[in-house]
Amino acid sequence: MALRVQSLAELDVLCNYLYEGTDLVQRMQAEKVVLELIDSPGCLSQWQLLLEQGTTSYAQLLAATCLSMLVSRASPLPVEQRIDIRNYILNYLASQPKLAPFVIQALVQVIAKITKLGWFKVLKDELIFRDIIADVKKFLQGTVDHSVIGVMILSELTQEMNQFDYSRPSAKHRKIATSFRVTFLKDILMLACSLLKELLAKPLPLQDQRQQSLAMQRLKLVLNCLNFDFIGNSADESADDLCTAQIPTNWRAIFLEPETLDFFFDLYHSLPPTLSQLALSCLVQFASTRRPLFSNSERAKYLGNLIKGMKHILENPQGLSDPGNYHEFCRCLALLKTDYQLGELVMVKDYPQIIQLTANFTITSLQHWEFAPNTVHYLLTLWQRMVASVPFVKTAEPHLLDTYAPKIAKAYIASRLECVPVVIRDGLEDPLDDTATVFQQLEQLCTVSRCEYKKTCTFLVQLFDQNAQNYQKLLQSSSRNPLEITVQEGCLAWLVYFVGAFVGGRLTYTSTEKHDAMDGELSCQIFQLISLMDAQLPQSSNEKVELAVLWFLDQFHKTYVGDQLQPNSEVYAQMSEVLGITDDNHVLETFMTKVVTNLKYWGRCEPVISRTLQFLNDLYVGYPFLLKKIVKIEAVTFMLQNHTSKHFPFLGISDNSSLHDLRCWTVFYSTLTRLLMVDLGEDEDEFENFMLPLRVSFESVAQLFNSSFVQEEAKRMLIGLARDLRGIAFALNTKTSYTMLFDWIYPTYISVLQRPIELWYREPVCTTPILKLMAELLQNRSQGFSFDASSPNGILLFRGASKMICTYGNQILSLGTSSKDRVYPLKLKGISICYSALKSALCGNYVSFGVFKLYGDNHFDSVLQAFVKMLLSVSHSDLLQYRKLSQSYHPLLECLTQDHMSFITSLEPRILTYILTSISEGLTAVDTIVSSSCCASLDYIVTYLFKHLAKEGKKTQRGREISQDGQRLLHFMQQNPEVLQQMMSILMNTIIFEDCRNEWSVSRPLLGLLLLNEKYFSELRATLITSQPDSKREVLDQCFRNLMEGVEQNLLVKNRDRFTQSMSVFRRDMAEALRNEGASDPGTLDMMS
Repeated sequence: MALRVQSLAELDVLCNYLYEGTDLVQRMQAEKVVLELIDSPGCLSQWQLLLEQGTTSYAQLLAATCLSMLVSRASPLPVEQRIDIRNYILNYLASQPKLAPFVIQALVQVIAKITKLGWFKVLKDELIFRDIIADVKKFLQGTVDHSVIGVMILSELTQEMNQFDYSRPSAKHRKIATSFRVTFLKDILMLACSLLKELLAKPLPLQDQRQQSLAMQRLKLVLNCLNFDFIGNSADESADDLCTAQIPTNWRAIFLEPETLDFFFDLYHSLPPTLSQLALSCLVQFASTRRPLFSNSERAKYLGNLIKGMKHILENPQGLSDPGNYHEFCRCLALLKTDYQLGELVMVKDYPQIIQLTANFTITSLQHWEFAPNTVHYLLTLWQRMVASVPFVKTAEPHLLDTYAPKIAKAYIASRLECVPVVIRDGLEDPLDDTATVFQQLEQLCTVSRCEYKKTCTFLVQLFDQNAQNYQKLLQSSSRNPLEITVQEGCLAWLVYFVGAFVGGRLTYTSTEKHDAMDGELSCQIFQLISLMDAQLPQSSNEKVELAVLWFLDQFHKTYVGDQLQPNSEVYAQMSEVLGITDDNHVLETFMTKVVTNLKYWGRCEPVISRTLQFLNDLYVGYPFLLKKIVKIEAVTFMLQNHTSKHFPFLGISDNSSLHDLRCWTVFYSTLTRLLMVDLGEDEDEFENFMLPLRVSFESVAQLFNSSFVQEEAKRMLIGLARDLRGIAFALNTKTSYTMLFDWIYPTYISVLQRPIELWYREPVCTTPILKLMAELLQNRSQGFSFDASSPNGILLFRGASKMICTYGNQILSLGTSSKDRVYPLKLKGISICYSALKSALCGNYVSFGVFKLYGDNHFDSVLQAFVKMLLSVSHSDLLQYRKLSQSYHPLLECLTQDHMSFITSLEPRILTYILTSISEGLTAVDTIVSSSCCASLDYIVTYLFKHLAKEGKKTQRGREISQDGQRLLHFMQQNPEVLQQMMSILMNTIIFEDCRNEWSVSRPLLGLLLLNEKYFSELRATLITSQPDSKREVLDQCFRNLMEGVEQNLLVKNRDRFTQSMSVFRRDMAEALRNEGASDPGTLDMMS
C-alpha cells in the first residue's frame, strides 16, 4: 500500500485502515503516513478540515489524536497558534455537542494538554491559558449536552495536571501541578459538589442517558479532585491503593462539615449501581484522609460519622451485590485500620455493632469465594492490621477481636476447601495457580490466626485429620476414583499451605511455648503426609500438593531450623514423640531425603524441580553454619557422587524435554558445587570425579562434531553442558577451585564450545547459554580468583573469550536487519551478553592488556573492533529502550574510558560522535546504573582532555609522542564544541531542576566541563538569571558565586570533593530560590534549551 494523502476522501480511507482494518501491514503503513503528516507543513489545516468534514466519527477521532500529538511535541507551537487551536476546539464543541463520546473525550484531552503545557505562558501581561474556567462556565450554563462537555473539560484538566510525563522534567510538572492546586483545585471541587447537590435535589430519571452521563461526569470530577497528587510523590502507578490522601490544610472546612460525608453516603443510596460505585470511590478518599488534618476531637467526630455511614450500608447491603460497589466498599473498610488506630476505633459509639456487621460481611464474602475474588485482599488487610494492633491497645474498651478473628480465619480456611470440588468439577480457574495472591493472603491469614491461636489450630488439625484419613482410604480402595482423589489432593494442598502459613507466622508475632507445641502438632501431620505421598511415587503424584509441601518445608526451615532456636523447643518435643525427630539435624536429613526423592521422581515436572532446587539453595544461603551439617548427610553424598540422568531423570536429554527445562541445570550444579566446596580444598581427584559426567558428555559432543551428526541432539547436549558449567563456575569463587575448573576446560573443551557459535548463531536458544557461560568464566567476583605470576591462564582465557565474541559479532551482523519484535532476542540479547563478558574481562585484573600489542597479538584489538561493529548496528533508541543492553553497554564504556582512552581517541569521528551521543542521552536515563556509568565515562573523557591541555605546554620529544592521542581528541572537541556544551547543559539542568538521585556521580564530570567551558557556563548562568524577576536575580547570582568559591583550576581529588560539597549546597539553595509562585515559566528555566 502506497498512501499519498491529497484529499479528504483519502484521509477517510486512512481512518478505516487505522481503526477498522484487519490487515496489520496496512495499519502499520497508515500509522507511518499519519506520523509523516504531523511533521509536514500545513498539517494543522488538514486536521481541521478532517475534523469539520470527515464522514465518520473515526475521522474526527484521528483529527483529535493528531492535534494532541501536535501540541505535545517537545518543540512547542507558537503561543498564538496554541491559543487559536484551543479556541477553535472550544467553539467546535459548543457548536457540535452531540459528537460521539470518544471524539469529545479526545478533543477535551487536547484542550487539557494545551492548558497544562501553557500554564505559565504570558501574553500581554496576562496568563493567557488560565481563563479556561471562565470558558467552562459558559458550557455549564447551556444544555445538558453542553454541561456534560463542560464538566468533562474540568475533569480532564484535573487529571492532566496530575499526570506525570516522563518525557518532561519532573520539576516542571510539579511546579505546574502545585500552581494549579493552589489556585484552582479547591474551587473546582466546591463547584463539582454544588453541581452534585443540584443532582440530588431532584429525582434522577433512570432512563435518560444524558442525565446519567452528566451525573457520572460530575462524580468523576469530584473523584479526580480528591485523587490529586497533593505532595508530588505518586508518579509510580504501582503504588499501594490503600495509601493516605494528603488533603491540603485549607480544605479542612469542607471535610469537617458532617453534611459532606452524609451527602456522599446519600448519593450512594440514591444512585443506580453504575453511578453509586463512583460515590463509594469518593468515600474511599474521604476515609483515607491524613490524620494531621484534624485535631483529636475532630478526628473522633469524623471517624464516628464515617462509621455511622458504613454501618448503614452494612445494614442495607442490597447495593453491594454489584461487583464495583462491593470492591470499593471493601477498600473503604480496609482504610478504617490504615488511617485510624484500633484504640480510636473501639472508642466509637457504634464499634460493637460495626465490628459484628463487618465480621458477618467478611464471612459471607469468603463463603461466596467466586464473587469478586480479587477483593478478598482488602478484607483480610483490615483484619490483619486490627489483630496486629491488639498488643498496643491501652484503652479499657473491649476490642472483641478474640471473638471474631478466629471466625474469620475458620471461614477463610473453609471457603478455600469448599472451592476445590467446584473448581475441579466445572473446570474453573484454580485459585492455587495464582501463587502471588495465595502467598499474600496466607501472610495476612497467619497474623489473623495468631489471635486465639489455639482455636484456629484445633480447627485446622481436625480438618487435616479428616482429609488425610479420607485420602488414605481412597488410595487403599480397590475401586480408586480419580476425580475424588484429585479433589482430596486439592484440599490437602490448601491445608498444607495453611500449616506453612501458621508455622511461618511465628516470626511476625510474639509466640509462646504453647504456640510452639501447636506448631509441632501441625508439622507432624505434614511430615506424615510427605511419607504417605512419597510412598506412592511414581505411580501416584500431585504437583500442587508437592509445591505446597515445599513451601511448608521452606517456612519450617526459616522458623525452626538454625541456631536462633533453643534445642529444647516445644516443637521438637512434639515431633520427637510422634516422629522421632529430636532436633534440627534430623529435620535436615528429612529435608535432603525429600529433595533427592523429588529430583528422582519429578524429573519431567519443571515447576516441582525448580522449586525443589530453590529450596535446596535457600537451605544454606544466609545460613553458612548449616553447610557443614548438610554435607554430612547421606542423601547429599549420594547426589555429589551420582549426578547423572540415571539417578536424576531431569538431567537427561530427550526429544520430549523442553529446552526451557534445562535452565534448572544451572541452579542444580551451582548448589551442588557449593556443597562440594565445603570439604574440597585442593583435592583434584575429588574434583575430577565430580566432573566425570560432564567429561563424558563433552567427549560425546566432540565425537558428534567429528562425524555427520544429528544437530538437534548436539544442540541439546551443548546447551545442557553450558548451563551445567555456568552453575559450577558461579559457585567456584576461590583461586584454587577456579584454577581446577580452568585446567579442566582449557583448551580441549573451550574449542568445543566455539563450534555452536559458528554453526548456530541464528538460534539464540543455542548461543545464549554458551555466551553466558563465557561471561561467567570471565567474571572475577570480589577478586575471588587470580592466576599465579608464572601462569599464562589469564591471557589464554581472554584469547578464548575474544575469539568467541569476535565470531559471534561477525556472524550476527551478517544477518542484516530484523523486525522490531525479533531484534532483541535474535541480536541485541547476544550483544548485551558479549558486552557484559568483555567488561568482566577488562575489569577482572587478571590480564595485562599491554602484552598483546607488545608481542603482536591481535586478540585485544580484534575484540575492541568487534565491540565497535556491534555497537554501530544498534540504534540509540534501542540502547535506552532495552534495559539489559543499557546496563551492559554503559559499564563497559566506563571501563574503556577509564583504562583504554588510547582506543577511544583512535576511533573515527563518526564513531566517537555516536559514543558521545549515547553518553549524552544516558545522562538523563531513569535507571541510575546507566546514568551513573555515563557520568563516570564522561568524567574520564573530560579528565583526559583536561590533563592533555595542562601538559600541552611541555615541548619535549617524549611529551609530543604521548600527547598524540590527546591531540586527536582535542581536535575533535574543537571541531564539535557543542558536544561537551550540551552535556554540561544536561547536567546543570539535572542539578537545578530535576530530582537528582546520583548527585555525587553528576558532580564529578561537571567540574571538568565547567573548567573546559567557562565562557559557555557564564552564558548559561546569565540566561537563567535574566529570565527571573529582578527581586530574585541577586539571590541566584550569589548561588552561582558560592558554587565556584574556593574551587581551583584543577581536577585533583581534594578540589573535586570541595566542588561536590558546594554543588550540594548550590542545588538546595537554587531549589529554594526558584520554589515560589513568582518564578518565571519553567519552560524558560531549561538549561538544555
